[in-house]
Amino acid sequence: MPKTTPFKGFSPETIRFFEKLKTNNNKAWFEKNRDVYEKFVLRPSKSFVEAVGEKLREFAPKIIAVPKVNGSLFRINRDTRFSADKSPYKTYMGILFWEGLRQKMESSGYYFHLETPNIMLAAGLYKISRPLLERYRNHVVDPERGADLAAVLARIEKMKGVSIGGQYYKRVPSGFDPEHSNARWLLHNGLYASWEGPVPDEFTSEKFIGFCIKHFKNLAPLHDWLKIL
Repeated sequence: MPKTTPFKGFSPETIRFFEKLKTNNNKAWFEKNRDVYEKFVLRPSKSFVEAVGEKLREFAPKIIAVPKVNGSLFRINRDTRFSADKSPYKTYMGILFWEGLRQKMESSGYYFHLETPNIMLAAGLYKISRPLLERYRNHVVDPERGADLAAVLARIEKMKGVSIGGQYYKRVPSGFDPEHSNARWLLHNGLYASWEGPVPDEFTSEKFIGFCIKHFKNLAPLHDWLKIL
């Protein structure tokens, strides 16, 4: 795959595109502004994927970064088949870097999300697939692996502006001790940590790569624990 142009930052136009899309979420408007989307969203996103992927491999050598739609870039088109909301387009940008032999949505990874006026940077597994869920639970209560997870999450919980997500169940699953020291993590069918904040000044320059990598590196221990499920 040919290299994209070097990442020089996103543009204020990137943000303006999504702000306008929120109030013009229809095919006619999008087609009229497709060139804006391609120039200020799609093109710099591809460069961003290559640049971040290169930096991530310094501490996650097997990370997968594919600079194309349906690779690391999520489609902007919404799947409206089973939704009451028939708006055709997502009003946010999502980019995923993943690691492992499983399909990307079944693998732990690093995620970037732009939804004006904020961005989010996350690491982990948004949803643990059914085949993996039992294995995840056994790792959570394993004396060694469970202790490692508890230590990782205890450090993450102390990080400013970072939250842990993925809790789904109200009761500890059958067959597991509700009094176990890690019981709270058995309530999850996903496990990820995320930092969220206003779009930073670095967004419009190459310095944004370093900004993202700093947050990803802080959350890397959770990804490292999950990637060997």
